[in-house]
Amino acid sequence: MASALDPSITLSLQPKTLIGISCPRKCTSNIITKSFPSPKSMAMVVRCSSATSDGGLKDALSAMVDKRVEELLGREENKGLLDKLNQASQRVEIARQQLADIQRQEIEAQQMRLYIKQLESKAAEIAEFEKEVLEARAMVEEAERSLSMAMETEGNAINRDEERWESVKAASISALVGTLAGLPIYLTKVPASPELLLQLGVTFASCALFGVTFRYAVRRDLDNIQLKTGTSAAFAFVKGLATLTGGRALELDSASFLAHALDGALFVSQDLFVFIFAAVSLDFCFKTRIVSPFPIRSLD
Repeated sequence: MASALDPSITLSLQPKTLIGISCPRKCTSNIITKSFPSPKSMAMVVRCSSATSDGGLKDALSAMVDKRVEELLGREENKGLLDKLNQASQRVEIARQQLADIQRQEIEAQQMRLYIKQLESKAAEIAEFEKEVLEARAMVEEAERSLSMAMETEGNAINRDEERWESVKAASISALVGTLAGLPIYLTKVPASPELLLQLGVTFASCALFGVTFRYAVRRDLDNIQLKTGTSAAFAFVKGLATLTGGRALELDSASFLAHALDGALFVSQDLFVFIFAAVSLDFCFKTRIVSPFPIRSLD
C-alpha cells in the first residue's frame, strides 16, 4: 500500500500518536483526532486537504482507515466494549419506546379527561332539560285538568228552562197518580161532594209538591231505595199529622189520646199509600226517560 502512495507523503502510525500527512505542494493540513479502543487507548489523526490532490489519495486513505478500524474492532479485548455498547443502545431504544408509551398514555389520559368533562357537561344539560320537561308536563297536566273541569262543568250546566219544564212534568205525573191513588180512600170517608173535592184538591197539591221535591232529592241516585221511601214517609207524616190536627179536639184522658193515636196512624198510612204510588210512578218515568232526573245532562 505504501507504493501506491505519493513518495513525497510521509505517514506515521504509532500508539497514542498522531498520523500526520505532509504534502510538499500547496497543501493545508488539518488534524482530526479519532480514538480507537486498545488495551489502553490509541489515537490516530488523519486529515488532508489540498486544492490539487486527486481522488485516489482519498480512496487510499479511506481504505487504510477502514481496514485499521476493522482490525481494532475485531480484537478480542474490544468485543466486551461493543457488547456493552449494543446493550446500551438497546436500553436507550427501550427507554425511548417506554417514553413514547408514557407520552401516548398521557395524551390518552388528557383526551379521556376532556371527554369526561364533556360528558359531565352533557349530563348537566340533560338534567336541566329533564327538569324543564317535568315542569312543562306538570303545566300541561294542570291545563288538562282545568280544561276537563271546565268541559265537565259546561257539559253538566243546568238549563233553567229545561229544568223547570222537567219539574213541571214530575209534579203533574205525581199529582195525577197520587190523586187517583187516594180517590178510593176519600170516596169511602167523605160522602159529600164539596168535602170530596177539598180532599182531592189538597192531595193533588201535596202530590205535585212531592213530585218536584222527589226529583231534586233523588237526583240521579235512582237505585237508592232508602232515599225514595224516606222522602215518601216524610211527606206522609207531615200530611197525616196535619189532617189529625184539623179533627176533633184532644182531651186530657187516655181514651182521647188513644183515639188520636189511632186516627194519626190511619191518616199517616193513607197518605203514605198515596205518596208511595206517586214515588213509584216518578221512578218509572225517570228510568224510562219520560222525565229527566236532576240535573239534566247533554246525553239526556
